[in-house]
Amino acid sequence: MKTLHIDFFHDVLCAWCYALSPRLRRLSNIYPDIEVDHHCFALAPTPVHLKDMFGDKRKAKEEILDHWRAANKNDDEHRINAELMAERTHDYPYSMPGLIACKAAEILKGSAGHWDYFDRVQKAHLTECLNIVDREVLIQCARDIDLDTGRFEALLDDPQTMNAVQKDLELAQQLGINSVPTLVIDNKWQINGAYPYEELKSLIDRVRGASSKKF
Repeated sequence: MKTLHIDFFHDVLCAWCYALSPRLRRLSNIYPDIEVDHHCFALAPTPVHLKDMFGDKRKAKEEILDHWRAANKNDDEHRINAELMAERTHDYPYSMPGLIACKAAEILKGSAGHWDYFDRVQKAHLTECLNIVDREVLIQCARDIDLDTGRFEALLDDPQTMNAVQKDLELAQQLGINSVPTLVIDNKWQINGAYPYEELKSLIDRVRGASSKKF
């Protein structure tokens, strides 16, 4: 059976990625030949990027929470809690600490570790509305999925981890990816956005039978 390779580009901040991830997991469970690799994409690498995009941190949070509300309608279990995040007093997080943490998990436990950590840190961000820039929050997420927290914490400060994130960002640029979630299938096809499960399954099935590079 030929392996269907899927590269999943996502950001820990991305509410639409949170909606898509369990659908892709469901598909990978019913199609054992699907192999998923995970790649970082930074919507807002630093706090400066949030300010540049939205003007100031208050406007950034307000506009982003509108995106959360829209994504929550898309999410199958409506797990995204915009109203709780609106009550939180911490600044809206930026991407890089969470992305570095995902890569640390990948170094420890491979692509499966990246996926488990990504889902856990997204829950911390979008459901529990914790500050995922906070190092202790990132470590607790590692503890929750049974990572070796001593090794994990060391990797947060290891230049190789940041280099791994940077390689993902460069790959996304090479592939022309400018939004997430994006799935790249067998290095030929791209699927952009949080498609509902049945639509996603239909697209994957079409890829399986495709004889050209276009749907």
